[in-house]
Amino acid sequence: MMGALARELDAACAAHGPACGLSDRGGALTLAELAALAGSVEAALRGAGCRPGEPVAVQVSNRARDLGALWGIWRAGAVAAPLHRTSPPAVTQRLLDRLQARFIADADPPPTAGPLTVLDRPEPPVRPLLRDAALIVFTSGTTGQPKGAVLSHAALAGKLAANNTLLHFGPGTRTLLVLQITFSFGMWVSLLTLSRGGWLHLEEKFEARRFLPALAAGRITDVALVPTMIRSLFAAQGDPELRRQIDELGGLQHLRRLLTGGENLGTTLGQRLKALFTQAEIVDIYGLTETSTCDFFLLPQDQARYSGCIGRPGPGIAYRLADGQGNVAARGEPGELQIRTPYLMNGYLDAPDLTAQAVCDGYFRTGDIAREREGGVVELVGRSKELISRGANKVSPLEIEHVLAGHPAVAEALATGVPDAVLGERIHALIVLRGGATATEAELGAWAAARLERYKCPDRIHFGTELPLGPTGKSDRNRLRELLSRR
Repeated sequence: MMGALARELDAACAAHGPACGLSDRGGALTLAELAALAGSVEAALRGAGCRPGEPVAVQVSNRARDLGALWGIWRAGAVAAPLHRTSPPAVTQRLLDRLQARFIADADPPPTAGPLTVLDRPEPPVRPLLRDAALIVFTSGTTGQPKGAVLSHAALAGKLAANNTLLHFGPGTRTLLVLQITFSFGMWVSLLTLSRGGWLHLEEKFEARRFLPALAAGRITDVALVPTMIRSLFAAQGDPELRRQIDELGGLQHLRRLLTGGENLGTTLGQRLKALFTQAEIVDIYGLTETSTCDFFLLPQDQARYSGCIGRPGPGIAYRLADGQGNVAARGEPGELQIRTPYLMNGYLDAPDLTAQAVCDGYFRTGDIAREREGGVVELVGRSKELISRGANKVSPLEIEHVLAGHPAVAEALATGVPDAVLGERIHALIVLRGGATATEAELGAWAAARLERYKCPDRIHFGTELPLGPTGKSDRNRLRELLSRR
């Protein structure tokens, strides 16, 4: 059965004609041309015996044709699991095993290949969790292994509609995407643009020197960014130089809005951004993959008074703040932010225990500590989870530690995030070597790079004789963070 997202794209194709489409550095495609690509992927899957609800891995790297592969998978009634083309083979193999996938779709394959690779695997079991599912998005967790959040067509289509009551994407929207579509922020921005008849331009990665020219060349109205990209833009060129470039490009008067998320924008960075793009609105968004993203919005009218907050809940969203015992926190007191939403994930793939732990009385446990300001505005004050926020990517330190500890020279490993002016945090790891063993930072870095996605690899590796311990005798990640922050 065709999924709701495929039907929405089909309807957009019929309603908006050639003015709706997408482009990358290799050229442009109308939505009708993308639909033809989707048809080839759908036909290949059906011909290979793909059944409804079956997971299909899909190769993506922010190429325009990648959206055709997703569309084709949904037309076939299957579930898309985006995997980045540059992922190390060990990472790809691990995720394929987790999916038990027998198909890899690619709408932009090498010249001698077709849109589908069939793996020598048995047909996977029927998973009720994947009924009417659209996406499986792998997200880091405190277990040390990526969790596969299963998102339904109903949840995603509903969230797109809810978002658009605030954002008003339409046929005149021209969106620049520098976020990866392997992540939920990049995915919903892409789908909202195309399904509402807009034009989407994709860049394979963010490059500070190309960013302003891309805004001008594409006559961009909307762009989605994470704060790391904004900091990189300022760090690379500085405010006066950026201002000069914007003036030379005609002021970028077509730019109406900057969408930010992934981590809090903050007061200072927000002010610098507004001073640079004076005519554009800034919308700061907080959300999680498991809730189909976009749970809170700090809209322009709240920016001055509530700068640094995550804003107010979006349409259909309820929340509560819970104390350490799971009770609602006293008024004015901080507590764990928990979200009740009609757009909640189906669950984590093949992990019912983790799914049960993530949801309490119908509320998703974010792991973020927040407090309520006057007027129903929410402000984050900390994180109860130990995830590292590097460039707005959430990275599990346990996953890094497991990989490093697998090296034959390593006895123990401890990873943490250290504050950084550009990335928010950089990943540092402390290594204790086995007796008599030797290893260099470069050697361990290469070991990690072969087994982890690039954004999860340590920025620095340190060596010591022991790990810092806490009062209970366990390794203390926060203590390591404090020690490294002083250097």
